[in-house]
Amino acid sequence: MTIEVRNLSKQFGTFSALRDVSLEVRNGELLALLGPSGSGKTTLLRVIAGLEVPDTGQVLFQGEDSTEQHVRDRRVGFVFQHYALFRHMTIFENVAFGLRVRPRKVRPQEGEIRERVLKLLKLVQLDWLADRYPHQLSGGQRQRIALARALAVEPKVLLLDEPFGALDAKVRKELRSWLRRLHDDMHITSVFVTHDQEEALEVADRVVVMNEGRIEQIGTPDEVYDHPAGPFVYEFLGHVNLFHGRLHRGRALIGDIELDAPEHAEAEQQPAVAYVRPHDIEIERVSNGEAALAVRIAHVLAVGPVVRVELVREGSEHIVPIQAEISRERFRELKLVAGERVFMRPRRFDLFPSQLH
Repeated sequence: MTIEVRNLSKQFGTFSALRDVSLEVRNGELLALLGPSGSGKTTLLRVIAGLEVPDTGQVLFQGEDSTEQHVRDRRVGFVFQHYALFRHMTIFENVAFGLRVRPRKVRPQEGEIRERVLKLLKLVQLDWLADRYPHQLSGGQRQRIALARALAVEPKVLLLDEPFGALDAKVRKELRSWLRRLHDDMHITSVFVTHDQEEALEVADRVVVMNEGRIEQIGTPDEVYDHPAGPFVYEFLGHVNLFHGRLHRGRALIGDIELDAPEHAEAEQQPAVAYVRPHDIEIERVSNGEAALAVRIAHVLAVGPVVRVELVREGSEHIVPIQAEISRERFRELKLVAGERVFMRPRRFDLFPSQLH
């Protein structure tokens, strides 16, 4: 089932939740809507579900306009952040609920309902809890039951709104791996909302990065992380260091470093910002004649396989420290100690012109 969103806009009073949003969800893919609070991702999901009506634009399922279609006719499964299980019903009855409330002419026979529910409980690996009640389950188990209930009605599309947002970090990590495996088995077209960058990059086939009601970038996890379309995506996805400088005729001047920037060959003394990921910073004991910044080691966190090093530019102690990440092997080789003077240079960077002067 494909989903196409065309030029959607949605206003709540004076607040623009969606601004001319267009998007295509491919058949069988798992798509993440990622962005900060207020970016429009949940509103977009609710419009797709039919829970909100757009002011302008269209929603098409498999090429057919469904914008005016009632939510119950869209065959959409919806999983909320807070489970929404019926406390007075057993786990079995919670999953069976959507089937039992169907009109009599389309309601499955009791034997078919039982077979389908038990199959789904087995699929989410909780068939042994069929006779228990929601309060007897952990948060992670309740969310898996909520997912089974959404799948029971055989939806064409599965929509998930911050499905793991109410769970602790360890359970979230376990469940997102489980969700990815489940999706690979079922291949149902799925869209999920999250503000957790790691979750989106780990689980989704493609990621839609949203900000202020607009789409900033759409791409695979590798594409949006390694090739951000602009400063917002760069800063939102993971940690990044910002270096202010100037562009001039294909060269970037950042402090004492001069770097090639051939894509900006026409720039004449244009203010710019270089964006560098912590793992793209090289630390050396000596400059070796290469372009490098003299820095002082402010702090070292040597926990786990990656060592995090905070660096401060000489004469700039009150500026935000530079964050670098190096392997434990490289850390042992350099024998870094807080307070020492070293040199740093970016292995990889992206430049964006700015209005700073």
